[in-house]
Amino acid sequence: MTCLDIPAITIDSYAAGLRTDGQGRNVPLSGSIEITSRCNLRCVHCYLARPRETTSDLGTEFTQDELFRIIDEIVEDGCLWLLITGGEPLFRPDFRSVYLHGKRKGLLITLFTNATLMTPRTADLLAEWPPLSVEITLYGMTEATYEAVTKAPGSYRRCMEGIELLLDKGVPFKLKSSILTLNCHEIPEMKEFAEEIGVEYRFDPVLIARLDGSGAPDAFRIPPEQVVALDLTDERRTKEIRSFAERFCVPRMDAGLLYQCGAGVNTFHIDAEGRLSPCLISRQPSYALRSGTFRRGWQEFIPSIRRKRRTKRTRCSGCLLAALCGRCPGLAGIERGDEEESIDYFCRIAHLRQEMVISGIEKGTVDNGIQCREQLGQEALCQAETDPCGTGR
Repeated sequence: MTCLDIPAITIDSYAAGLRTDGQGRNVPLSGSIEITSRCNLRCVHCYLARPRETTSDLGTEFTQDELFRIIDEIVEDGCLWLLITGGEPLFRPDFRSVYLHGKRKGLLITLFTNATLMTPRTADLLAEWPPLSVEITLYGMTEATYEAVTKAPGSYRRCMEGIELLLDKGVPFKLKSSILTLNCHEIPEMKEFAEEIGVEYRFDPVLIARLDGSGAPDAFRIPPEQVVALDLTDERRTKEIRSFAERFCVPRMDAGLLYQCGAGVNTFHIDAEGRLSPCLISRQPSYALRSGTFRRGWQEFIPSIRRKRRTKRTRCSGCLLAALCGRCPGLAGIERGDEEESIDYFCRIAHLRQEMVISGIEKGTVDNGIQCREQLGQEALCQAETDPCGTGR
């Protein structure tokens, strides 16, 4: 008897197949959970509305037993991928127990951390029980820049020590950066550092607003023109953005639906006080898991959010540049107080990225070139009579 020839596939391919199949079955395949909202840093651009003081008091955050219950419930309902984030997850004294509980339940865990609280014991834990991924946020390549962002003396040194610990223990990780006016000049150095130590590096040049609507991070946003200029310096980012052009060449989902993204389709977010929402950004309204079950929240509350429909015509209604924009109902609710309104900053970025895509089409680097050129070049206008996006274009 011969053995079956079973082809190997990557985990990304497996995930894509599951999500395609899972969309029709309402399975919460992937989620994120803030196991704490506290952090040892005080980053100027942090989107959390009220960062907790660095005390041992957990306040209204999940207890360990509550976290175990939630992990059990999401696994029972089909969750496979879980992002553990915060705040700073390593700030919780019971991080080890929480992490191990998720691993023993079979979850594929990604850990977001600033690495400044990494210890040999935690590095040993991650080496023995490897996560799917560890992503470390790097705020600068010099002490002055890094700590201008974090407002925490000594944090640069501790971050570098945390990175060295993971390297020594052989724990795979990636580096990433949120790009601000304070650190944008050090992107080349951060990329070079990542290459030197042999890890992947990516950056995000678009800051999101603070969840309480205060707008505090706005002062540190780089201009839209610089956002797109940075896009063009990174070959992978440029290819990803240009690949979005293909989205404009296929039928859109029901344009009357408020949510045109994947939030709440196969994904969910849970904050540190047990509130379930479709995603990390769109948090209002939310479902209280302390007084209900995850299953009920997923099967009843989340679909009710996904069914929300547009109630008025705005310049975002039917806009074909949505995939190049980054604006979503959650962000609009935070920045404009209205989930349906547009955001000028994101609108300007979308139009600049449109030019990038058109340029790629002219160079023959985007598939479906003729059809996409027609749609992006002639139809991709926000729905207003004059100066559609308020950009003076």
